[in-house]
Parts: sequence; C-alpha cells; structure tokens
Amino acid sequence: MKSLLKYFFVVILITPGFKSVAQRKAPVAGGNLYSAGYASAFISGLYDAWYPYKKLHQHGNFGLGAPAKLDGELMMLNGKLFKTEYTGKTVPIDDTGATPYAVVCFFYATKVFKPAGELNKAALFKFMDSVLVNQNGIYAIHVTGKFKYVKTRAFEPVQQKPYVPLAAMLNKQHFFEFRTIKGDMIGYKLPIYMDGAHITGYHFHFLSDDKTSGGHIIDVIGDDVTIEVDMLNSYTMELPPTADFKNFDFKKDRKEEIKSVENGKKQ
Repeated sequence: MKSLLKYFFVVILITPGFKSVAQRKAPVAGGNLYSAGYASAFISGLYDAWYPYKKLHQHGNFGLGAPAKLDGELMMLNGKLFKTEYTGKTVPIDDTGATPYAVVCFFYATKVFKPAGELNKAALFKFMDSVLVNQNGIYAIHVTGKFKYVKTRAFEPVQQKPYVPLAAMLNKQHFFEFRTIKGDMIGYKLPIYMDGAHITGYHFHFLSDDKTSGGHIIDVIGDDVTIEVDMLNSYTMELPPTADFKNFDFKKDRKEEIKSVENGKKQ
C-alpha cells in the first residue's frame, strides 16, 4: 500500500499541466486587472461594502480601493491589506471585512526604471509618460524608494443615507503631509477608453515602509525612486448585486467630478 501511495504522488508531481495552488496563483507577465465595482458609481455615492476582502486575494496581491462606508483609503501590497483612517492612522486589516470598490492585479514587474534626481508629481508623471509609450496600455505601477515630500488624504466615514457624491464631500477630506520618508506608491495608469468604469490616467495610494502612514496621493516629490511596471493585457469587472447599483443613473457625465476627487479639490 505504501508503495502504491508513493507511486500515486509521484504521478501527480510529474503529470504535465499539474500545478499546485501556489503555482497557479503566482504572478505572471501580462496579467489581468480586476475591478470589484464600477468607479463612477462608487464616487457618486455607492459606499456600502459588498465585495469580501477574502475574494480580492483570488484576483491579486497589489492594488487599491476603499473600505466600507468610505472609512479611509485602502492599499494592497504583497498580498496584505492596509487601511489609512481619516485620523491619519494606518493599520493592517484582516480578511473578515468587505469593500465597496477595489482594483487589484497580481503584480509582476517586466520593466524597471530609475529616473535621476528629484522629481515632483508633474515631472514624475511626465517621465512615466515617456517610458510607458503605449497610450492604450493598462499599466500597474509600483514606485519605491525615498520621497522628499508626500501629501495624502483620507475621507471621513459616511454616517447615513442618502450618501452624497465624493465631489460634494471634499470638505470631509483629511490631509496628511510627510517629509523625507521611504515607502511605496501603489497604482495604475489606465487608458481613456476605460473611463467611467475605471479611474483613468494615474491613480496612486501611498504606504510608508513602516506601514504606519498612507492614503490617496495628492502630491509627491520623489528623491531617489525605482519604478517597476507591469503591463496588463486584460481586465475584468464584477458589478455590485445591490439595489443601489441596479437603480444607478449612468446618463450623467461625471468626468469633472472624478478629476476633483482625484486631485482633492474642485477643478
């Protein structure tokens, strides 16, 4: 019997196409961008959590999003979830909760860039534009290193319905400033044809090296950074099975609202 069991396990290990769970979930080049939720619907008031954190891990180890009822900002790095609260405190979170909106992928760096010198936000994005030459590409971007300055924000949690759009809640933002800090910029550059369903252009959240500071990036000055890039070749989306989403009005143009929310001020 022991010899038969030994033979059985050997066959499994050498059978072509067999992969362990860890192997199947290993990041690979040209992966998929997964979205739980629809961006313009989320920023317009769909803040109730519906998508379990546990399921996010099936679709990625890198990404960003929002906690339930807009209670701060969400970051995923190396498969671990962190939340920056409106108080400025950043904490690891377990998998028992859920999110109203998140975007994740299995990050696999295929290109690495080391721009020279100090770069403010505009210069950093201009540099990335110069190397991310596919204007219709879907890019996951991980920026690490030293930062001379980082300004982030997080929203206060909403209290009761009806929820108002984020663009009408800019006075509820809490800003945090950090100087001479090491950390990670976690984000994406998405093409214009994904507008509405996603937040197009650059979108980054920050997480400090010691995992105590973070939030949605409003401004940044990189001092000595490394830019890792993963160009994704597909995207999928799961839509909220909620009454609020079923009744959501998509006719309104929300481009200016999204810009205001991303930049933290009215455009």
